[in-house]
Amino acid sequence: MALQQSDTPPPLSSHLNWPNRITLVRIFLVPLLLVFLISPQGWYPLVATTIFLVAAFTDWLDGHVARSTNQITRLGQLLDPIADKLLVTAALVSLVGRQQVPAWMVVIIICRELAVTGLRAMAADQHIIIAADVFGKYKMVCFFIAVLLLMLNLDLPGIIVLAVGMILSVISGIDYLRKYLVKVL
Repeated sequence: MALQQSDTPPPLSSHLNWPNRITLVRIFLVPLLLVFLISPQGWYPLVATTIFLVAAFTDWLDGHVARSTNQITRLGQLLDPIADKLLVTAALVSLVGRQQVPAWMVVIIICRELAVTGLRAMAADQHIIIAADVFGKYKMVCFFIAVLLLMLNLDLPGIIVLAVGMILSVISGIDYLRKYLVKVL
């Protein structure tokens, strides 16, 4: 059976609206951030901090533009959390390498992120939508603040904020699992 005009998927360019392009900028900033973050000499920490701030700003900006212009897409819903996870985990792993963050904290955070991503994929496969909860949003804010503080060598406040984010992350992960089980069982 031949495809009719209406059966053809839209070109990729129609999915790359401004909010999605902003999200892609955040993803492309991650390797650049790593270059300056893993070499904390001279002015590199200032450049890394600036790159991180720009990337964090794009997290707010892409969502704001998507909502205010009614340009929310499935691609954006997929890319935005991936971009957040790439930015935060890359920064945290680098900070472990700089011995500013205990590795066990980052392992817990990354394990939660992988578990929730897997859970979301299983839920989506079963056409189950699990809405983001307030704990998940607060934990990401904590992670952004913690990474910023740690990049500025404010280690104790950074670790405290990171610990709060880690706890919120675990609570959020448990809540995702609970929501999924309620819908499946």
